[in-house]
Amino acid sequence: MRQHPFEKIVAEHGPTVLRVCRAVLGPTAAAEDAWSETFLSAMQAYPALRADSNVEAWLVTIAHRKAVDQLRAETRRATPTDNLPERPATDGLPGDGETPLWNALHALPVKQRQTIAYHYLAGLPYAEVAQILGGSPQAARRAAADGIATLRKTYPKGEDR
Repeated sequence: MRQHPFEKIVAEHGPTVLRVCRAVLGPTAAAEDAWSETFLSAMQAYPALRADSNVEAWLVTIAHRKAVDQLRAETRRATPTDNLPERPATDGLPGDGETPLWNALHALPVKQRQTIAYHYLAGLPYAEVAQILGGSPQAARRAAADGIATLRKTYPKGEDR
């Protein structure tokens, strides 16, 4: 038994497939997209379909799955809104000099400030900090300790940020 040309399959079963897509998605452009995707998938698989298969049931199954895929895709799309879910930061941009913490850091001597930045913020060991800034690892450790001690005095916990 020979298969019918695919164009004839589309003409014969196209309205049924569209009804299935619209039943799942409603009369939207997404239903028409699902209809198109159904026939694109079916066209690729049609040559391997057994000659005694129920073509309409096969197409309805594909259409249902494509429509469900459209529904899932719609739930993952971003939804535009006028209201943002979180408030913007009031501290300004990092490093713009507007926060009390930045002012306290800026008041430190340059070597202490750089040592704190390289060690505590960048995570470099004291040996690498010493190579960058010049000096020994012990001097870098001392500069960081002095800088932190000064920050603890000038920027106590609980102060408004």
